[in-house]
Amino acid sequence: MKKIIYILVGFLVASSFTACEPEFSNPVSDKSYTSGDADFSNYVAVGNSLTAGYTNGTLYKTGQTNSFPAILAGQMKLAGGGDFTQPYLDDDTNNVGGMLLSGTPIIDPKLVIDASQGGPERINQMPTMDVTNIHPGPYNNMGVPAAKIFHMGFQGYGNIANLPLELANPYFVRMASAPNKSIIEDVVAQNPTFFTLWIGSNDVLWYATSGGTGVDQNGAGNTNPTTYGPDDITNVNVFGAVYQQLVDALTANGAKGVLATIPDVASVPFFTTIPYNPIPLTDQAQVDALNNAYAQYNGGVQAALQNGLITQDEADARTINFDLGANALVIEDEYLTDLSALGLPSIRQATADDLVVLPAKSVIGVPDPSNPQLVHGITIPLEDKWILSKNEIAEVRDATAGYNQIINTIATAKHLGVADMAALMQQMKNGLVIEDGSMYTADYFNGSNLDNLVFGLDGVHPTPRGYAIIANKFIDVIERTYGAKLPKVVPANYPTFDILPTN
Repeated sequence: MKKIIYILVGFLVASSFTACEPEFSNPVSDKSYTSGDADFSNYVAVGNSLTAGYTNGTLYKTGQTNSFPAILAGQMKLAGGGDFTQPYLDDDTNNVGGMLLSGTPIIDPKLVIDASQGGPERINQMPTMDVTNIHPGPYNNMGVPAAKIFHMGFQGYGNIANLPLELANPYFVRMASAPNKSIIEDVVAQNPTFFTLWIGSNDVLWYATSGGTGVDQNGAGNTNPTTYGPDDITNVNVFGAVYQQLVDALTANGAKGVLATIPDVASVPFFTTIPYNPIPLTDQAQVDALNNAYAQYNGGVQAALQNGLITQDEADARTINFDLGANALVIEDEYLTDLSALGLPSIRQATADDLVVLPAKSVIGVPDPSNPQLVHGITIPLEDKWILSKNEIAEVRDATAGYNQIINTIATAKHLGVADMAALMQQMKNGLVIEDGSMYTADYFNGSNLDNLVFGLDGVHPTPRGYAIIANKFIDVIERTYGAKLPKVVPANYPTFDILPTN
């Protein structure tokens, strides 16, 4: 449960936004728009933080106001859609986010850009929202930050008494209709006429953001999620069974909807901002000193090769060498052959096939306080938690592919729309050009490129402009699948980041 509380607030940086009313790309005429074969009168959105409007490392009212379901519901209202309720953090009086439990902070507030420092930081304000201030639902926006697929049907996930037992989610505690109701029970109780379902990203994301320190439960063959650790990859069979139950429940009374696929982790800046080779060396004497420091280790690697303990490919991968210019990080890798009997650690230099997690920037190049000659990432190998290795990436991608195959298969069987968020996020990574010619990217904040960023400063969750693009993607799918006609929103009319004034 600690990860349920903390996973989405432990990132180094995140941005914050200000509320903005959506605007349309074309003049609005109620008679112009139609729901087609769908019925928007009671739209319910089901999912996790991406549905809730989580942004900038936390959930707060501005993010909720600009959540993609809220944007989408506003457009649906022009074609027969009804009111759309959200579990607003009404006691978040300063709009800073975060959360307290009986006065003790358990979730950090938003992060903002400090103009005087030139970079992002956590806002220096205490959260005002307390978990004990419960606002029972259900709500049309049933996005619950931190939820995994198997949490959706867990009764007691919203019971405050379960928080000390790490069996509840503080966000759902505040919004559950009753302590022992499940998320899906609160969804079905509303008898939705239309729904969106975007769930499953956390089932791989937590493993990825932890640098693969959890267990891939597919490799373990474990289909009992009650035994999972917080950073484990959910078994594909578990995902499939629960996902089918969710969709069956949502469509039981004839509701139509759109399912969304799970993006590749390598499409978000949390994993793409820090290069694998961020160590610049311009002094040959320094290069020689580092190579001399690893000479004994490299000699041991060659001895292991000569004795048939490792292959030539592994010996090459494990050999550490520095040159003038940009140099790769030295990292731990548990997938290497265990040579501890020879006194050799499982280390190598990173390659372009590895991903460095965003929080690693806090340790890369930092000397050991007790010995300045020992530097993290150079003479101190980076711990596994800072790197998603190529083997771990493969595990994440295999699971993601399995989830997406299930989503597409169920959508076809149920005649539902599919929003390919995996493809959309990849487009954003490569640079997405929208109808008006504007380009949006998945680059990370660098101090100057504020207007065209689709991801906030936590590197995982979209900015309001990103959520506007996502809402437009859902509109495309709704129109194509159900013959509806809805107006698009203009992403540029939505906010970007909060910037603290220079003192």
